Amino acid sequence: MVRSLWTGAAGMNAQQTNVDTIANNMSNVNTVGYKAQGVQFKSLLYQDLQSPSTTANGDPKPTDSEVGLGVRVNAITNFFKQGSLLANDSNTAIAIQGEGLFAYHNETGETRYTRNGDFTWALGNLDGTELVLTNSEGNPILNTEGNEIHVGGGRISSRLSIGKDGSIMYPDENDVPQNIGQRIGLWQFNNPGGLERSGNSAFAETAASGPAINEATNDNLVKSTIATGYLEGSGVNVATEMVNFIVAQRAYEMNSTVITTTDSMMQTANQLKR
Repeated sequence: MVRSLWTGAAGMNAQQTNVDTIANNMSNVNTVGYKAQGVQFKSLLYQDLQSPSTTANGDPKPTDSEVGLGVRVNAITNFFKQGSLLANDSNTAIAIQGEGLFAYHNETGETRYTRNGDFTWALGNLDGTELVLTNSEGNPILNTEGNEIHVGGGRISSRLSIGKDGSIMYPDENDVPQNIGQRIGLWQFNNPGGLERSGNSAFAETAASGPAINEATNDNLVKSTIATGYLEGSGVNVATEMVNFIVAQRAYEMNSTVITTTDSMMQTANQLKR
């Protein structure tokens, strides 16, 4: 009977994680480039109550009997589904169509990957003659060579534009945009589901995801394209998350009922002598 207490508690812990994950998805329904998460469960080991055997006459006994020990969270999976494209007036707003991800250096210099293309030009030096392309948090974006994108020559940020292949363009004396030799890098992973989430819309490379594959230097990939003037919307479906939340809430309540029912049975057994 005590086993049922631990089974109910294991289920409540697992569903609590599920509810927290759904709540995080809902809170990021408007986050640019956010990818929804889902919890996967795994049954704990079963215990044998009766093993297959035979009677004294050699006749087989009824089938074996097992009892479960509850459930636990096996993994929290990221769903890399293409989000809808939302129009944006910024000349540095870009969205990826395909499997690629942008790369940037975080505050400690580590490389992170994201689908959030809400970029801006920031000053790269005090005299304003150099610009650096950054994300909304001020972290520098990387080019196809894995280097930070710096633009010198005293160019004006409002006249810089981004081509469909990610090339940085600047108009010449005839006001015709020209490639200045910098291109935003795009990377893919053999198993994007193995990436480790690092912030709402950023991911870190892991052994499970495999190494980052540079689209610019690998011809065996289906290349991604860039849509300028758009941002990729969140991958959260509100209706789906609401249904998942109701299911998780009811599952939590059922596990709670297992504990309260077991408690009532133990209390009844304790009062039998009286």
